[in-house]
Amino acid sequence: MSQQIVVRSSTGIDTPTAEKIPVIVSASGEQGLKRFIEFFTVTIRNLNTRLAYHRNVCAFLDWCTERKVDKLGQIQPVHVAAYVEGLQDSHSVPSIKQHLAAIRMLFDWLVTGQVVPINPATSVKGPRYSARRGKTPVLTAEETRQLLDSIDTSHVVGLRDRALIATMVYTFGRVGAVVQMRVKDYYSQGKRWWVRLHEKNGKRHEMPTHHLLEEYLDEYIEEAGIASDKKGHLFRSAKGRTKQLTNRPLAQQDVHRMIRRRAKEAGIETLIGCHTFRATGITTYLQNGGTLEKAQYMANHESSRTTGLYDRRTDEVTLDEVERIVI
Repeated sequence: MSQQIVVRSSTGIDTPTAEKIPVIVSASGEQGLKRFIEFFTVTIRNLNTRLAYHRNVCAFLDWCTERKVDKLGQIQPVHVAAYVEGLQDSHSVPSIKQHLAAIRMLFDWLVTGQVVPINPATSVKGPRYSARRGKTPVLTAEETRQLLDSIDTSHVVGLRDRALIATMVYTFGRVGAVVQMRVKDYYSQGKRWWVRLHEKNGKRHEMPTHHLLEEYLDEYIEEAGIASDKKGHLFRSAKGRTKQLTNRPLAQQDVHRMIRRRAKEAGIETLIGCHTFRATGITTYLQNGGTLEKAQYMANHESSRTTGLYDRRTDEVTLDEVERIVI
């Protein structure tokens, strides 16, 4: 139900996240259209959050249009509640809560811009959710070593992939922060090498480099010939199958596909993703005597409760207890 429009000609704003505008928004006039686009360009700085919120609110507004609600001001709390109720058959609770948060934030912005009189999502309650254990697949230390050792490092792409995976493991870094690293973010300080990550919400996080990570990064940077290009991207995309690198950074989607391919080649059956290495690094660190407080700092988490979601030490205990059921 969303339609393509030329954003710049009508609003003076050029943004790729607003290429598709719901019909109900484009029919709301210049002010409503401009305010809708400004919501994503002005209030949300994180690109992934921006894309997710844009996708979520467009799905809701298209749902409204299908039910003959053709004006933003006609949307009532009952519409939001019905939409949230319908999501429960196809979405997880965290995903539903994200949808509701996006809708609520958008209408707050529209209210302050005097596009609509009330926020119909304010009084709508989302489903309850509580988790003490994360869902991210985790590898054992042996599986992680198996994966790293299986990568063909006779060429620069293999060296890049090994260094990238190791960076996520040894720094607990999110893939979004790792692919944004510049060459200068791997630097010498005193007798040690450090890495600098630019995490979500503008947080800058620095950590000393594990000796194996230092080895992997040094080999990759030397082979890639990028040591002097301090402002250039550290992890760069490849030119097709040529095993040569471009000057452009790797996209997160490409990293995800690379990880799935490398895991398959290594004979690892666990369906892993980019976040697997963050959870794997934290769990392995704690298994070897690390503390939750230090893990929280290393992962750059605001709360130790968040760090605890990545702690999978109890998985082995649970399995041992299940095996006691001898029948």
